Order: sequence, then C-alpha cells, then structure tokens
Amino acid sequence: MNKVIEMERRVTKFGKSLGLTMDEALKQLGLEAGDTVTIDVNEENGEIIIRRARKVRLPAGISHDFLDTLSQVMEEYDDTLKGLKDR
Repeated sequence: MNKVIEMERRVTKFGKSLGLTMDEALKQLGLEAGDTVTIDVNEENGEIIIRRARKVRLPAGISHDFLDTLSQVMEEYDDTLKGLKDR
C-alpha cells in the first residue's frame, strides 16, 4: 500500500506568479532542480496531481515524427491490430 503524506502549505506570490514550496514532498519523490514533472488539474474536485515525468530516450535514428506517425497508425488501425493478435 502506498503511504500518503498530507502537507499544508500557503500559496505565495513569486514575482507575478503564484506558487508554493514543497521541498520535502519533491525530495520524497527523488526530484531535483531541473527535473520535469507532469501536472493534472481537476477543476471539479479541486485537485492538482504532480507526477515525475517519465524520461524516454529514443534510440539513435528514431525521430519524434516517426513515433507520432506510428502512434496515429496504431490508433487508426487499433481494432485490426487487436484482431491480428488473436489469430
């Protein structure tokens, strides 16, 4: 079971932006300055979820365009590909 740690912080003004400090929470995830995170905002229930971004490195010679095209083809032919899997 995951251990959930609750923290309470005040929203603070940083220049023209709003923000909050949460050094301990970030350290617990192993995050450091310069790391990338993804942020999901749920307006309905007032939740903000911050996750460590998955770092994926492409093999040499594979471009982002290729992966985008591959993803589109797989989405377009999803039913066909699933049918081939079951043969």
